[in-house]
Amino acid sequence: MHPVILFDGDCLFCHASVHWIAARDRKAVFRFAAQQSDVGRAILAAQGAAGGDSVVLVVNGRCYVKSDAVLRIGRRLAWPWNGLAAVGFLVPKPLRDYMYDAIANRRHRLIPKQDRCPLPPPELRARFLDELPQ
Repeated sequence: MHPVILFDGDCLFCHASVHWIAARDRKAVFRFAAQQSDVGRAILAAQGAAGGDSVVLVVNGRCYVKSDAVLRIGRRLAWPWNGLAAVGFLVPKPLRDYMYDAIANRRHRLIPKQDRCPLPPPELRARFLDELPQ
């Protein structure tokens, strides 16, 4: 089963992050779903996770949030991102999550909200979930 990244579908910074991840995910390992979508809400409920202001990574029935999610995503990307993520795990979790929260709290200022989310390009659209993974 593919790892699933649940992102804030109302956040253009998050959409940009999904495109960035997809471009560096050479083996097309990740699948994506907005937390606000039916699939996203169902996955969050099944995991007992809240989502909200954090990216959520679901891998093999385990749920990771904040810096743990970001670094685990990075570990599956191509070089140099996998190496940087490995080094990132050396930083204590409270400090990593503090840095994550600092960016998350400013993400709407980095790229302001808009009324509509942009559609992903066709080559990426197939990796967005429209039903629960089996």
